[in-house]
Amino acid sequence: MAGLPWALRAAIDSLRAKTGDIGLAERSQAISAEYRANVPSARTIGDAKDALAYAVSRLPATYAAVASVLDELQRRAPNFVPGEVLDAGTGPGTAAWAATEAWPALPGILLADHNRQFLNLAKGLATESGSDVLSSAELLAADIVRLDCGGRQFDLVTCGYALTEIGEAEVLVAAERLWAHCRGVLVVVEPGRPRDYDRLMAVRERLVALGAMIIAPCPHDAACPLAAPDWCHFSVRLDRSRDLRRAKGATLGYEDEKFSYLIAAREGIGMPADGRVIKPRAETKFSVGLQLCTSEGLRSRVTASRDKAAFKAARKLGWGDVAGGE
Repeated sequence: MAGLPWALRAAIDSLRAKTGDIGLAERSQAISAEYRANVPSARTIGDAKDALAYAVSRLPATYAAVASVLDELQRRAPNFVPGEVLDAGTGPGTAAWAATEAWPALPGILLADHNRQFLNLAKGLATESGSDVLSSAELLAADIVRLDCGGRQFDLVTCGYALTEIGEAEVLVAAERLWAHCRGVLVVVEPGRPRDYDRLMAVRERLVALGAMIIAPCPHDAACPLAAPDWCHFSVRLDRSRDLRRAKGATLGYEDEKFSYLIAAREGIGMPADGRVIKPRAETKFSVGLQLCTSEGLRSRVTASRDKAAFKAARKLGWGDVAGGE
């Protein structure tokens, strides 16, 4: 089960202790409700307390999603070790923290966001982190549609839960900006909703036209074979701490974050894997059924229990895993 790194949880707790918890649970619950209603953070994060409430209520889930995607990047491109990182639409620095967990020796990070409250929080959390690379991260007040880093390019560009906040007409403009700043790998993570998946497929098409190779989750660069009302998304289960349960008014000790993503790479970096499991497996004591996206299109695979070795292997496969081509 996914969880926040100890240092990040401690940094949030430290800022909460300095700020105080009065009204934090109410703000956290309001922010979660507004996220579900597609209300952009520009309209919900108005002061430092709002930003901290976001970190309490939403950061654990977005961190879990981004971290799982970076794990997949390491599987698809095991020799890729990024230098400088751009975290565009950084919020409280979510993807930057995930990147430093994946590659602790990163030489530098640029955190870009249009919201000053988020940038201030990102800086505050980084200062509390004990990480040299995070505490020395550069800050840039800029939105992803008009992102201008002075001609700089980065080995890894991350964009987590940021495209969802901009207008339909701006999505491809933002994608082109992100790709122009990328000399290695671009990682885009979005909510796992049909609306955001449709946008991500438009981004995917544009990136492929610009020369990108999609190395995950897709096993190919052709059009997505899924037909509406179906859509490609995945899920990560994360631990709900006592504070997170209190902030959300929840009782369960876990939650499932649904997300969609793309990993786009420059030529020569990584390779896609064939046979992605795109839905939860259907399991009985007699068989395991898997829905796969392959280089040849959508496929169903049913493994009978009488094939003991294959049945055992199939039972270990989860939603989002690769069931072939490894």
